[in-house]
This record gives sequence, structure tokens and C-alpha cells, in this order.
Amino acid sequence: MWTYHPELLATPVPRYTSYPTAAEFAPIDVDLYRSALQRTQGKVSLYVHIPFCEQICFYCGCNTGRGNRRQRLKSYLASLQGEIESVACELPAGVRVTSIAFGGGSPNAVSPDDFRRLFGAIERTFPLDDPTLSIELDPRTLTKEWIALVGELGFARASLGVQTFASHCQRAIGRVQPEECIVRAVDGLREAGVTSLNFDLMYGLPGQTMHDLEDTLQRTRVLDADRVALFGYAHVPHMVPRQRAIDSSALPGQAQRFAMAEMGYAYFATHGYLPIGFDHFAKPGGDPLAKAALEGTLKRNFQGFTDDGNEVLIGLGASSISNFPHLLAQNEKNSGRYRMMSSQGRLTANRGVTRSAEDRYRGAVIERLLCHGRARLGAGLMRGVRLQLDPFIARGLASIDREWLTILPEGLPYARSIAALFDGYRPASARGFSSAV
Repeated sequence: MWTYHPELLATPVPRYTSYPTAAEFAPIDVDLYRSALQRTQGKVSLYVHIPFCEQICFYCGCNTGRGNRRQRLKSYLASLQGEIESVACELPAGVRVTSIAFGGGSPNAVSPDDFRRLFGAIERTFPLDDPTLSIELDPRTLTKEWIALVGELGFARASLGVQTFASHCQRAIGRVQPEECIVRAVDGLREAGVTSLNFDLMYGLPGQTMHDLEDTLQRTRVLDADRVALFGYAHVPHMVPRQRAIDSSALPGQAQRFAMAEMGYAYFATHGYLPIGFDHFAKPGGDPLAKAALEGTLKRNFQGFTDDGNEVLIGLGASSISNFPHLLAQNEKNSGRYRMMSSQGRLTANRGVTRSAEDRYRGAVIERLLCHGRARLGAGLMRGVRLQLDPFIARGLASIDREWLTILPEGLPYARSIAALFDGYRPASARGFSSAV
């Protein structure tokens, strides 16, 4: 189905959940963030970050820590509620929250009662307009009480960190969760009213074989996940020290990773799922993500592909990123400093980047290529990348028709590499990124 061209995948590239990417973030004046909040109008989305897990997996690159200290959790949640009040005070009348996502870490690292109080603070403080609720959950620690809370609060969407069903791969990445654990979580969440259930899966894991991956794909289909995100494991121990616990000599090579990505795409595309990009899949006919892809309204934000069309996403919690048309702003990353700033009634955004007209133009091209496989280029941008596009065009991976650039079916695994050609910052960025496949 796909042809492996290693030379075109040799350069690591961003995932482009924003443009400019977080690699370009620098210290910003908090007044930029305050002004962006004060100018916000209409519908907005919230992302609430819970940077704790009961158990830390070796592979994880998220900003998260062990949730084994009760007082630290309570202190963080109190600070988060303080930030909720500080941010809401800056928003003008008329703003309506139509989407709320909770991520981490694992939100279910906190107790159901503590989470209920947090959600209550959001309800009291922000002007909610029947928001769509989504949450990331760790199946290993998903109790009956937590499942009941998901139903009580009305969560329609949930994402489970499954990664793999192969027990030897689970041990190698520090995430042991028997299949019965996943089954209980799925059954419980369905009974609680979750209508869109996502599985996060991974390929390129230590000791993972093609058979291991195929078995995981089949079990995912049998458990009837509505969405699947199939990510390639990015081994960057120089950036994520906990990954040093993973035996790098057991990792599949690049050619094997490419074959795994191809198998995943072919499997889901032929078993009732609509491919979104080359590594996401959703069931057509009901799931909103599939509907957005079919209707041409698919977008990207810091959570990846999304059907959320709101221009403004406000991030709450340590390291959360807010997205405004003219500004990307990230909260203080360090949990301790975040708690101190929030307890003083201060807005905590201190890094980010202002988005110029050129940034927004290039960002729109990158987003359209990744979401829709096609983008219209201006003459200047076309001239700037024409030579770099030639290797992709010559191999039948992309085509140009006047001002339109199209990524062809054979070129799907090269989409990020093609999109990166329009990144005006990338050649100057010293930060490493993950492999494109």
C-alpha cells in the first residue's frame, strides 16, 4: 500500500498540534494573556490539566507526576480552582463555554469527591452552554465510583490509555493492565452513558512484533472503540529521563515502524473505520470526529484532531496551553511554582508566542494538509517550497495543480514531513522532535 522512502523520513518533525509549535515558545508578559482573555467573544473551549497519575509509565512524555501524596493533590486542586476564578473574571459578558476536556496525567488520579468539587467550581464560575464533556482515563485505576461520577456529570466522550494488549510490551513500558481491566472500563463507561470512546494505541514499542500489534488491533475492534489514535512511540530519553528505563536495543527499527503504521492503517480502514490522517480512525455514521472529517470541518488543537470548531481554547492548570487567534500562551510548567502563583491570585501564563499574519497563514496551510490532505498555496509560499516538494512529487506522494498542493494516498505517512516544509521556524529550531512515522 505504501512505499518506504527512508530518506524522506530521516528528519524528525513536529506533530503540529499548534503553529508555531511549543518549541518556539519564549517568556511572555502576562498582560498579553490577560488582554487575549478580555477580547474573547462567543463560544470557547476549556482544557483542564490534572498533572498526576497513580502510576507513571516509562514511555510517557506528559507533564505528570505521582499522585501518591494526598496533600499535594489537594494543594494543586485548590490552586486550580483559584486559577478558574482568576481567568473567569477576565472574560467579558457573552462568552459561552461549549466544550470542556479534562486531561493529564490522569484525571482519575484524584478522588471522585475532589473531582466533583472541581467540576462544581467550573459550573459556578464559567458561563456554561450545555458543553460537550470529555475526559482521559487510566483503566488501571478506574473504580466503580469513578465510573458512576462519569455518568453523574454527563461525560459523552472518554479516552482510555490502552497502548498495547501484549503483556511483555506492557512490562517493558511499565504499564501492566490485563485485558479484563480494559473490558471492565469499557463496559462501565458504556453503561455510564459515554457515546464516543477512544483507545490510545502505540506501535514501535520495545519487543513489539507485527503479531503483537495485529492482536491489539483486533482486540480494539472487538471492544468496539469509536475512535482510535495509533501513535508511534517516540524514544527521546534526553528529553524524557524516565524513558531511560526502556531498553532501546529492543525497539523496532525505522523500517519495521513504517510497516507497523501501514498495518494499522490498512486494518482499521478495512474494518469499518474512517481514516483521519494516517494514524487516527473513527467510526462513520455517528462519531462527531468522523462527521467533521467527512464534512471538511476537521481541525487540530493541542489534543490532536478535533471536531471542536471554537477559535479560542483556554488551558487551565500547570503547563496548559491556551490558543487564541493572535496568541499561544502556556501556564507555568512547574507544579510548585504554578500553585504559588495561583494562590496569590495571579494569572499563571508566562510562556508563549504571538501569532503574526504570516504565522496564521502558514498554520492554516499546515492544518489543512494534515486534516484534509489538500491546501491552496499563495505564489510566494509555493516558490519558497517548490524545490523541497520535488522529491515527494517525483515519488508520487504529492501533486501540484496550479496553486493547490495535494497529498496523494501513497503520501499519507509523509504528511507531517510535507507539512513541515511550510514551517518558517523549523530550520532554526534546536529542539528535537519525534519521527514522522
